[in-house]
Amino acid sequence: MDKQEQEQQGTKRKWVKSVPLLIVEVLILFLAIGILYVVVTATDRVERKEIDEENIAINEEVVEAMKTDESKEETAKGYRNIALFGVDARDGELGKGTRSDSIIILNINQDTQEIKLISVFRDTYLNLGNDSYNKCNAAYAQGGPEQAINMLNTNLDLDITDYVTVGFGGLIDAVDALGGIEMEITDKEISHLNNYQLSMARDMGVDYIPIENSGAQLLNGMQATAYCRIRYGGGDDFRRAERQRNVLTAMMNKAKSASVSELTDMVNAILPQVQTSLGLEDILSVLGSVAGYNVVASDGFPFADSRVGVRIGSKGDCIIPDDLEENVIVLHDLLYPEMDYTPSKQVVSISEEIEEQTEVYR
Repeated sequence: MDKQEQEQQGTKRKWVKSVPLLIVEVLILFLAIGILYVVVTATDRVERKEIDEENIAINEEVVEAMKTDESKEETAKGYRNIALFGVDARDGELGKGTRSDSIIILNINQDTQEIKLISVFRDTYLNLGNDSYNKCNAAYAQGGPEQAINMLNTNLDLDITDYVTVGFGGLIDAVDALGGIEMEITDKEISHLNNYQLSMARDMGVDYIPIENSGAQLLNGMQATAYCRIRYGGGDDFRRAERQRNVLTAMMNKAKSASVSELTDMVNAILPQVQTSLGLEDILSVLGSVAGYNVVASDGFPFADSRVGVRIGSKGDCIIPDDLEENVIVLHDLLYPEMDYTPSKQVVSISEEIEEQTEVYR
C-alpha cells in the first residue's frame, strides 16, 4: 500500500470515529424530570400516533423463539424496547418526509429499572425494512416511524412496537426556562462557540450574546446549543459528543433544584415537538418508577472496531458493519445478557447482502 492509499485509509477510519451523534438522550432528560407532570396535566398536547402492530415486522424466528422457549419468553417479558427518533424538524413535521438525525434503542429492564441506550448511527448501510439498502435514516423519511421501527427489527432481530419522536428545536427554550446552565469553556472553544451562535442567530433572525471569557460560564439556551455543536478545537466529534453529554448532565443537575414553574416552562418548550405511539397508561407504566432508573450502558451500533466508513456511489459516505451478524450478536449480549442468542436467517441473509453490495467500495 503506497503513502496515498495509507492516507486515504486513515481518513476513512478517522471519518468513522467522527460520526455525528445528535443525542436523543435529551428526550430521556425531559422524560425523567417532567413526563409525569405532562401526562397528568397536558397529555392532549402530545401528538399520539398509534401504530398498527400488524404492519410491524418482527423476524419470524424471533417470534418462534419466544413461543417455543419458556425461559426466553420469561426473560423477554422483563424488558421493554422503545425506539427513540430525533429529527431536525424546523417546520414542526415529525412524521415521514424528514430523515431521523438520531436513532436510539431505549432498552428498559423493568425488574431492575436499568436502562441501556444504543445509538444506531444514522449513516449505517442497512436494509430499510423493505429489502432496499441505504443509509438507515432514510427509513424514517420514506415511511415515518413505522418503517423506521421495521428497519430496526429486521436488521437487529428486535421486537420493537413503540416509539417516541422528538424535534430538537426545543433545546434553546428548555435551557432558557431553567435559567441557563453552567459550563467550563476553554480558550480554544470560545471562537467556535460564537461562530455557531452567529450562524444560528442569522438563520433564526435573532440576536445573540457572545462568550468573551474562558472558565466557568453561565450559558443561555443559544450559547448551550452552540456549545453542543462544536466539532473543532481538538477531539472532533468525540469531543462534541462529550460536550453534549456535559450539557445534558448540567441540565439534569439544574433541574433538580428548579422550581415547579421552571420545570413546567421547560416541559412546555418540548411538548409541541413530541410524537409517540405511547398512551397515558403506557407512559405511566414505563416511567412510573423513573426516580429509580439508572443508565448502565450507552454505546453506538455498529460497534467500534466492527465498522468501516466508505463512500458508496450516489449514497455518499456510509458506515458499513464489517459483519452485521457479529454486530447483532454483540448487541443482544449487551441488551439481554441472560439470554442465549442465535441470529435469525433474516439477519444472516442481510449481513451477506451488505457484504456483497459494499465489497467493491471497501
